[in-house]
Amino acid sequence: MARSSTMTTIAMAALAAALAAFPAAAKTVSVPAGAAKTLQMFLDLARPGDVLRLAPGEHRGPVTISTTVTVEGEPGAEIVGNGKGSVVIVTAPGAVVRGVTVRGSGTNIPTLDSGIFLDRTAKGAVAENNEVIGNLYGIYIQGADDALVKDNRIEGISEGRSAEAGNGVHLWNAPGAKVIGNDISKGRDGIATMASKHNVFSGNRFSNMRFAIHYMYTNDSEISGNVSTGNSVGYAIMFSDRLTVTRNISNGDRDHGLLLNTSKGSRVTGNIVVGRMQPVARWTMAGRRGDSHGVPMGDGAAVVDASGMRLGPEKCVFIYNANRNAFHDNWFENCAIGIHFTAGSEGNRMSGNTFVNNRNQVKYVGTRHLDWSVDGRGNFWSDNPAFDLNGDGIGDSPYRPNDLVDRVLWTAPQAKILVNSPAVQVIRWAQSQFPAILPGGVVDSHPLMAPPPLQSRSRSQLQ
Repeated sequence: MARSSTMTTIAMAALAAALAAFPAAAKTVSVPAGAAKTLQMFLDLARPGDVLRLAPGEHRGPVTISTTVTVEGEPGAEIVGNGKGSVVIVTAPGAVVRGVTVRGSGTNIPTLDSGIFLDRTAKGAVAENNEVIGNLYGIYIQGADDALVKDNRIEGISEGRSAEAGNGVHLWNAPGAKVIGNDISKGRDGIATMASKHNVFSGNRFSNMRFAIHYMYTNDSEISGNVSTGNSVGYAIMFSDRLTVTRNISNGDRDHGLLLNTSKGSRVTGNIVVGRMQPVARWTMAGRRGDSHGVPMGDGAAVVDASGMRLGPEKCVFIYNANRNAFHDNWFENCAIGIHFTAGSEGNRMSGNTFVNNRNQVKYVGTRHLDWSVDGRGNFWSDNPAFDLNGDGIGDSPYRPNDLVDRVLWTAPQAKILVNSPAVQVIRWAQSQFPAILPGGVVDSHPLMAPPPLQSRSRSQLQ
């Protein structure tokens, strides 16, 4: 009997140890608002898979999520920092922050003070449906592979110089991270990425910023279906290769709709850049003068009208030292310059694009001859007085957007006072009659007689 009792005791102890080692079932825990450190205490006690539901009201930050849990706010729930460091720091892989308002970060750029900070250990973490308001950086992805930032409203700091603010979403070395469907405004840049790859930025909306999307050393990624309105630059692609840039809109940005600087092997298709008349005060704001992080901010191409309004962007597209890219089926309208092409950019394929009502359709700085048509299909130019006698949709004669006079005006702008003189008109007539005397430059040997129908339908959505 004694031996049997001992064996039973040992079996019960083993069973208890096994049950203790087996993870408890995930549960939903209600977290009350108001008390100091309550949220962090609940986070410290949580088990993987738990859902922490935050009651309406203010929850004190900063907090660190070091367990794979979901922090989900009821309507009116806020996590408020103390003005130092980041408000919500996520270190657990697969953790979720959803449906909360986050505010109150510090303002120290070197320490990356953020509303939500996804650390490098937070692989696959998710930040969605949050309101991230008034923080230095909105959401910072610091090496968190496969993170997802989705359907958030992010509003940055509006006071002071934009260069002293943080970005709405910032990525550093976060392969596979996706930023989708967010509304981002104010602060410095909407999405900024550095030294990453295989990222997707899609369906986001940007306003009142420096750059909507700013790419640096990020390869093999996608920028699709985004809308940039009223920013200095829409899409700045710098030192990044093999990108897909498609179906994006730049609507009334200030300096450039789309910029490619030292980028190669990318596919740029189906994008729309439309210029608007804007108050000249937008060009004299603090920090306007000079370059901005290597992006030239204008060369005086735009002209101020009698009412003090100026056309922007100055350039629908600026291509600088960008090689072997494919540009097709894009729409560029109502800019001071449709496309500025310079600095030895080679091997780029241009076809099916639409250039409408730009004051200068093309500014090409170079002496080489470039044919902007591919496989017998060129581009549509709204100022091309072409004929199509055989009705094949292709103009019967090549289109040349620039001539010798244009080159003189670029190098000596003071010569504009002679542009309507008889001598200049004779030079232009001679070039039209004897094409062999034309300098090197862009020629479209198969210009389209009308914009492609798909582009026309897409452009009509901006009316």
